[in-house]
Amino acid sequence: MIEFKLPSLGADMDQGKLLEWKVKPGDAVERGQVIAVVDTSKAAVDVEIWHPGIVEELITKPGDTVPVGMVMAKLRETGEVAPAPAPTIPPSLRKPASPAARKRAHELDVDIDKVAGTGPHGTVTLADIEKAATRPATAAPPAADRQAEMRKAIAAAMSRSKREIPHYYLSEAIPMHRALAHLARANEARPVTERVLMGALQLKAVALTLRRFPELNGFWRDGAFQPGAGIHIGVAISMRQGGLVAPAIHDVDERGLEDLMRALADLVKRARAGSLRSSEMSDPTITVTNLGEQGVESVFGVIYPPQVALVGFGRVAERAWAEDGALRAAPVVTATLSGDHRASDGHRGARFLAALREQLQRPEAL
Repeated sequence: MIEFKLPSLGADMDQGKLLEWKVKPGDAVERGQVIAVVDTSKAAVDVEIWHPGIVEELITKPGDTVPVGMVMAKLRETGEVAPAPAPTIPPSLRKPASPAARKRAHELDVDIDKVAGTGPHGTVTLADIEKAATRPATAAPPAADRQAEMRKAIAAAMSRSKREIPHYYLSEAIPMHRALAHLARANEARPVTERVLMGALQLKAVALTLRRFPELNGFWRDGAFQPGAGIHIGVAISMRQGGLVAPAIHDVDERGLEDLMRALADLVKRARAGSLRSSEMSDPTITVTNLGEQGVESVFGVIYPPQVALVGFGRVAERAWAEDGALRAAPVVTATLSGDHRASDGHRGARFLAALREQLQRPEAL
């Protein structure tokens, strides 16, 4: 028997509220299929299952709040024989209800054992069933409540980070004229809706550089560094109602720029619509934050535990730049690294930023 447990969707998540099951007992499910919608402090998240099987029992009811790790459902392995049916509950042990109420409860799919009876000796009546059936479906909390919960969750995660992680911070000024020129040439042949933005190019450059610095791509768990299974970059996305999420784009180093741009645009759209997947929230191996559009020169982020590094980009701005013995105005961006001293040190962090600078001087290789 397979136990489907509520996964952790981030270091700031201790519990979740089930909003909806996407499956019912008897349904066959495949690896990666969305089977539930769970409300967290940040968003309503589509939760996937990573083991194929047949739904045997849905334990958690919509509206229930359960802790991370709680068994929410049980599934049979494909080919596993279903267990024998449970014995029928003797009538004397069943909740008292009128025959009409039982019939109506069956028609409306109302769990009669959860209905408070108003008849004699607590008997459930037809009116009780009709009233239970008209209750509004479980919904996500109002936006104001969600924003307050999100700020609380972010504060808890960042407080934990500053308390537990020995941060170090580095910055590097990177000339961007080659990257901008390359994007301009490449985008001339693309429709406006398919043009690649600088943010996508920077993500790809970070991912390729991380191949040479694996100690920055992974997690600190149980007193040791655990390398990431792939380069899954969490992208910091500001929410319209306030707050922040950082869901992952998977295998960024293996994607082409156009594919990466589509994935980035889709992720931002779904994040702001509250339609993220559990795999996007649970396994970023590093986070990249880009505040260039907000006009800041640089950003030194707080590492999101259990990750061990965060890369930041400020705005691309014209600055005086000396190159090949000449001084001229050039577009420059400040890239920053927040590192965890338990997993890496300033020497390796500095080499990472230097390698990132060189990677962005060869945009045609991205």
